[in-house]
Amino acid sequence: MTDNQSSAVRGHSNKWRVVDIVVAAIVAVASGVIFWAWDFIYAVPTGLFENLTPGLGGLFHFMWLFAGPLVGIIIRKPGAAFFGETVAAVIEALLGNPFGVAHALLIGMAQGLGAEIGFAVFRYRKWNIASTILAGALTGLCNGGYDWLTKAGWTMTQGAVFTVCCVISGAVFGGALMWFVQKALAKTGVLDRFESGNDARTA
Repeated sequence: MTDNQSSAVRGHSNKWRVVDIVVAAIVAVASGVIFWAWDFIYAVPTGLFENLTPGLGGLFHFMWLFAGPLVGIIIRKPGAAFFGETVAAVIEALLGNPFGVAHALLIGMAQGLGAEIGFAVFRYRKWNIASTILAGALTGLCNGGYDWLTKAGWTMTQGAVFTVCCVISGAVFGGALMWFVQKALAKTGVLDRFESGNDARTA
């Protein structure tokens, strides 16, 4: 690592840099493409599980719950998690999806808010697997809560099961797995200009 890179990651700062914006946008756009692809795949496994118990389909919302926690744990700045999830939702909406533009944007912002709260409760000072899991779980909670409030005809049991399943999928996939994805990316050197990259080298 060069001296300039070292100074760029020495200590923690909540101030956004140009490189933060660029990398956050790249990760968010890539995530949005994945969101869009999952729009046309998830119905098959969801349908099978919904036939077993209404609400279990929430387990398969995991693929929409990772952008916020991933961008948040990479960039480590206030607003990063919300930015990541929301921009991903914008890309998903622009590419076209079966749920409509309004739904994609609103649920994306709700998910992003959940992810942001997960890091904010630690006052943006703890960037570890616990805070990332919490961010993922709250992303799922906001996803489940939004769908529960907007879906007509859901019973209390179905809504509760769905929301709990979203929380589980968010915590495991959006949280724990994204922590290890960030660690793996850091070890390649692509995050050398970030605190997340520095942590991986010194761990």
